[in-house]
Amino acid sequence: MPSNQTETSVMKKLVVATSSSALFDLTESDKVYHEEGLEAYAAYQIARETETLPPGDAFHLVEKLLKLNNRVQGYEVVEVILLSRNSADTGLRVFNSIADHGLPITRAAFTGGAAPFRYMRPFGAHLFLSTNPDDVREALSNDMAAASILPSRRVANDDTVLKFAFDGDAVLFSDEAEKVYQEKGLSAFTESEKQAADEPLIGGPFKPFLAALHDLQRQFDSDCPIRTALVTARSAPAHERVIKTLRQWNIRLDESLFLGGMTKSEFLQAYGADVFFDDQAEHCRIASEFVATGHVLHGVTNEPIEST
Repeated sequence: MPSNQTETSVMKKLVVATSSSALFDLTESDKVYHEEGLEAYAAYQIARETETLPPGDAFHLVEKLLKLNNRVQGYEVVEVILLSRNSADTGLRVFNSIADHGLPITRAAFTGGAAPFRYMRPFGAHLFLSTNPDDVREALSNDMAAASILPSRRVANDDTVLKFAFDGDAVLFSDEAEKVYQEKGLSAFTESEKQAADEPLIGGPFKPFLAALHDLQRQFDSDCPIRTALVTARSAPAHERVIKTLRQWNIRLDESLFLGGMTKSEFLQAYGADVFFDDQAEHCRIASEFVATGHVLHGVTNEPIEST
């Protein structure tokens, strides 16, 4: 995009923000920070600012996102922005590593330890990927899509198509139905969803991100390099409300898997997901063995348990 682009044109792009610790492996740096303090951390980073950082858990997803711009001429369809708790001084190593890896990332906010989610809206970001659960919770509590990227042993998917997978309740949709399940069990949940089949679900934290993805898909011809999938524990008859909700939103998913409680990992592998977003910690832990996974720290399953 030209440098004189308008705010409207920025908002038409898919904008993804990433923390430096999600983009790069900062294990050694974090160890210095936690064991020796901020001054030692700053000295460590400055002394090594010409040493390239290795890829982190979100690196391959970011790399693949940015490659979508190679499919169009004259403007960007995707932009990745860095939101980092580093200062600009300690963050220089991060920007040098971005250049060394050949990533076209030019915008950043270095907050010097302050909450980085505040800059999502000014940058027009649709999603924030981080390894800091507190930052993710803050973004979500301010109605912005965010996920905590989990460590994964997965091998990067070299397919040229970028594949997103989403859980439904408390991710794409609100946790209204999940509350019924958690409080009253499966039978009550199924009956409630059957009765409410014609009532659209309230949107969850990832609805705007899914809508932005859908808009991006429509900019491509039939050879679209993006696919989306719903991977949910729901089954018939609870599927109907989901289908009618997406229809009411005018959002099309490429694939929908209603698994009736089956483990999602093998299905995510078969789909070839590049990333999967789920609200439940155990589901995320299992999935992360096979696919890059973002824990969406939202909804009833992520509320603190009150002691009796």
